[in-house]
Amino acid sequence: MTVTRFAPSPTGLLHVGNIRAALQNWMLARRDRGRFVLRIDDTDAERSEERYVEAIRADLAWLGLTPDLEVRQSERFALYQTRFDALVSAGRIYPAYESAQELDLKRKVLLGRGLPPVYDRAALRLSDADRARLEADGVRPHWRFRLDHDAPIVWDDLIRGTQRFEPATMSDPVIRRADGSWLYMLPSAIDDADLGITHVVRGEDHVSNTALQLQMFAAMGVAPPRFGHAALLTGAEGKLSKRLGSLGVDHFRDEGIEPQAVIALLARLGTSDPVEPIVDPAPLIATLDFARYGRAPARFDEAELAQISARIVHQLPYESVRSRLPAGMGSAEWDAVRPNLTRIADADDWWQVIEGPVDAPAFDAETRDYLAAAAKAAETIDWAGDPWHALTNSLKETTGRKGKALFLPLRQALTGRDQGPDMAALLPLIGAGRSVERLRRAAS
Repeated sequence: MTVTRFAPSPTGLLHVGNIRAALQNWMLARRDRGRFVLRIDDTDAERSEERYVEAIRADLAWLGLTPDLEVRQSERFALYQTRFDALVSAGRIYPAYESAQELDLKRKVLLGRGLPPVYDRAALRLSDADRARLEADGVRPHWRFRLDHDAPIVWDDLIRGTQRFEPATMSDPVIRRADGSWLYMLPSAIDDADLGITHVVRGEDHVSNTALQLQMFAAMGVAPPRFGHAALLTGAEGKLSKRLGSLGVDHFRDEGIEPQAVIALLARLGTSDPVEPIVDPAPLIATLDFARYGRAPARFDEAELAQISARIVHQLPYESVRSRLPAGMGSAEWDAVRPNLTRIADADDWWQVIEGPVDAPAFDAETRDYLAAAAKAAETIDWAGDPWHALTNSLKETTGRKGKALFLPLRQALTGRDQGPDMAALLPLIGAGRSVERLRRAAS
C-alpha cells in the first residue's frame, strides 16, 4: 500500500510551499488508494505551539486534505531513544564535544583555504580518557551520525531522476543536541520506517537531507521510502520571493479565494499539464504523474489564482454555497448572479441590487421620458413568462430604440449599474412591483 506523509513543524502557519507539499502527498495517496499521514514535527519544545497545531489541522480541513492518521513526534521519544541506542552500539552515532564557536572557526579556516566546510571527524579520534576528561570538565556532547564513505549515495528520484552524492564530501550530520533534544534528521527517518511510509514528496531544498537519511535507513536495516523533490516556487516577478513564505490559508480566505482554486493551481503548477478551474479534485488525482514535473522553478501568481477562483465560483451549485450567501437568497438568485462574481462574498452586492433600494444615475430629459414609457409598459407586460424580452420588445416597437440606447437606461434604472448579470434572469427576481417603482423614480 502507498503510504505518504506531510510533516509540518508547528512553529508557524503553513505557507503556499507547505500546502503544495501536503497536496502532492495527499494526491499520491488518494491516486493509489493508500494512506495519507499527518505527522506533527514538534520535537522543538521551545518553538512549537499548540495554536499552530490547531491551525495546521484547520488549514488542511479547509483544503479538503483529510489525513488518515495523525501522529506527533513529541509522543514518540521512547522509540527514538531505542533506535538511537542501537545505532550508538553499532558505531553509527558518536559523541562530539566541539562548541559552536570551535565548529564555526573550523568552517572559516576551511573556507579560507578554498575547501568545502566538511566536519573533520576530530571527535572520532578522541580516546576514552579524552572523553572522560571533557565530561568531567562539564562538557556535554552533541551527537553525530557517522556516514559510510565506502560507496556513493544513489537513488532514483520521482521528479529529478538519478541522484548521486559522495558521502565523503558531506559532514556527519548532528542528530541530537547536547541538551538531549532531537534535530530533524534521525527522528524523521525513524518515523518513516515505523509508520511504513513508502513515498515522500517534498521541496528540492531537501535533496541533500535525503542523501543523508538514506544512509540512516540503511543503518537501521529498513527499506527507505521513494523520494521526489519538486522545484521550489517563485513569485510572479520571476525570482524567489519572501512573500511566498507569508501566503497561506488565512490570506487566501481573506481574499475570497476558494479552496478548490488553490488545489487546482498547485496540483498542476510546475507540470506540463494545463492549469484548469477544476472543482472536483478527482481528475487531478487521476492524472497525477511526477514524470510531468519540470526541474525549473515553478511560478506562483496570485492573479492567476484569483482568476481560477472566479471561474470555480461560476461552477459552484447553490447547495455548496448556501450557508455563505445573504439570508433569503435562493437558488434562482444564485444562478442569476453567479456568472458575474469573482468572490462568493460579492453576492451580497447583487442581493442588494435585487432587494433594493438602488441608486440610479441622473438621466437627461429624453431618457427620463423613455423610462416613464418603460414604467407604463412594465405595468402591462406578462410577468409570468419572460418579462425582460416582453418589456424590451414593447419599447422597441413604441420608441424605435435599439441596441445600447434601448437596453442601457433600463439596466441603469433597474439596477443602478452599467453592467451585470443577464437582465432576463435578473428582472423576474426584482419583480414587477419593484421594477415599476424604480423606473418611475428614475423618470422623475
